[in-house]
Amino acid sequence: MKLSALLLTLLGIILFYFPLTAQDSIITVDKKVITLKEVVVRSNMDVPAFIRRIQLDTSFYRAFKNLRELNYTALNDIRMYGKKGNEKATLQSRTRQYFNNGCRKMEVVEEKVTGDMRDSKGDWNYYTVEMYAGLFFTRDSVCNEDNSVSASELNLKNKRGIEKHKEQLKMLFFNPGRKVPGIPFIGDKINIYEEPMASLYDFELDIMPYHGENCYVFRISMRNDLKGSEKNDIVINSITTWFDQQHMKIVGRTYDLSYDAGVYDFNVQMEVEMGQFHDLVVPTLLRYTGNWKVALKKRETGVFTATLFGIGN
Repeated sequence: MKLSALLLTLLGIILFYFPLTAQDSIITVDKKVITLKEVVVRSNMDVPAFIRRIQLDTSFYRAFKNLRELNYTALNDIRMYGKKGNEKATLQSRTRQYFNNGCRKMEVVEEKVTGDMRDSKGDWNYYTVEMYAGLFFTRDSVCNEDNSVSASELNLKNKRGIEKHKEQLKMLFFNPGRKVPGIPFIGDKINIYEEPMASLYDFELDIMPYHGENCYVFRISMRNDLKGSEKNDIVINSITTWFDQQHMKIVGRTYDLSYDAGVYDFNVQMEVEMGQFHDLVVPTLLRYTGNWKVALKKRETGVFTATLFGIGN
């Protein structure tokens, strides 16, 4: 075999087993190293502007606020589990929200409850369910709400107990990657867009199909080469967000969060899918799987799914 043919053969073997990714590109935006997949490089998008837009995004929060001003039907499926994986309590229901003259009211169309989902007073027996109810359930008419999404709206001022915890959860859920004050032992570990946490993560921008439509997908995930001490600082394992290419609206997002602080621990995965009603983006599916434990409280392990439809009708 001639030398040139031998070299071509060896090159073919190398490319087969070790494909090149030379078309991918690496850029730095505000000291964050971003990997751009080849298809993004060819799209000539303004990546720095896109990344900064993500950090300041309020459209995800706005989508949930939009639900407060619309009619919709929800299928609610909540399941709480015991230590051995057995179902301790369940709730399956169909609810209908009506919005009229600045007020929203919920009607329970169907409901089936098992186990100790509620206590003797009719209140929720699980903190996880109470958080779900805070998003999707109302007992009475709620009127004249402030549906703004200003950057300063999510704060802990004048909030105590369960209301403070709800606000912290909203801050983590709607502004992932930004600092949430007041959570013991976590501190700045959630603030993954800034140092020192940013260097523990990989940031990647790609274009991929999402429910049949090509979307920008922005992935944030902890680096695979972290040392043990660095892994101990990780709270957000990964966040993946899909954006509509035309309007840059969020159409889907997944979360993977876990942490063990000794006095409390949690391991939670969430998925949100968005839909469109006229010019409004609204959530149409929310899935949650997780367990958590805090001092002096029993561990809660639960799975819930909210499916929303009939929006605006």
